[in-house]
Amino acid sequence: MKIALVGASGMVGGVMLKVMAERKLPITDLILVASHKSVGKSISWQGKEYFLQSLDQAIKLNPDIALFSAGAECSLDWAPKFAANGTTVIDNSSAWRMKPGHKLIVPEINASELTAADKIIANPNCSTIQMVMALAPLHKLYGLERLVISTYQSVTGTGVKAKKQLENEAKGAQSEMAYHYPIYQNCLPHCDDFLLTGYTREEMKLVHETRKILGDRSIGITATAVRVPVMVGHSESINVTFKKEFDLTTVRKTISDTEGLTLQDNTDTNTYPMPKYAEGKNDVFVGRLRRDESYKNTLNMWVVSDNLRKGAATNAIQIAEKLIEMELLYK
Repeated sequence: MKIALVGASGMVGGVMLKVMAERKLPITDLILVASHKSVGKSISWQGKEYFLQSLDQAIKLNPDIALFSAGAECSLDWAPKFAANGTTVIDNSSAWRMKPGHKLIVPEINASELTAADKIIANPNCSTIQMVMALAPLHKLYGLERLVISTYQSVTGTGVKAKKQLENEAKGAQSEMAYHYPIYQNCLPHCDDFLLTGYTREEMKLVHETRKILGDRSIGITATAVRVPVMVGHSESINVTFKKEFDLTTVRKTISDTEGLTLQDNTDTNTYPMPKYAEGKNDVFVGRLRRDESYKNTLNMWVVSDNLRKGAATNAIQIAEKLIEMELLYK
């Protein structure tokens, strides 16, 4: 299997390389692609040195799969060119997520939607992935009526510049600002750009992407996204109203039995999900499960995941695995 990784020198690209090695993706040829300023530099992977190539060079090498993690502008420009050449593109940017005709895939939930005709497949937003992982099995049981979400998102969700800002501020050093305000010992209720409605783009991703992945436009969803001084790992407080009465024991068992979810929910031992302990892991962690006593059929939950892994790299690699398993790749 010939795999191209576009954005190989970036933060998510580096995690993709780790995940590919861990999951033993069947790679015969690996093509690492980066910006023009990085072309010619090398990256070591699995004991071998790989020289970074340009997009023009990569497309001529005719990869079976191209994993894109280089931003929306690059994806809009180059993904169709790779697809026209027969390559199946898995894109980690926001470019294709809500475009009609393009699948938005979380493999544990909707991989069955994939066909050989899908040549540009979208990887959902990091905060959306972990939330729908926790909610999808409960939606099947009880039906989701309404979600009220508050996210607490790490700086690596913004990128390298934000990571450096937090590191420098923690040391008391001057830093180039990724945010409008300091992030160290602070919380910013501002993820992505503000829209005319007063919501941010990040908040609306949680609305639109969730409905698309679950295939249900009737779910009422409102969200507030907050950037917090955590390096890796997004956390979410989710208030879920179901269409039917639910049983808390069944909810716990369902989460515990679902592939990709880990239940951490024992108040007697102070066991609950935390980003510090989710970092470096591929699962989504769920806890603080309790009935909302103020409203009927409503559950409170706390969901945590490594935003660079299941929120980005791992999910993309899992899509590639599904394409191979389902024999959907062709030239």
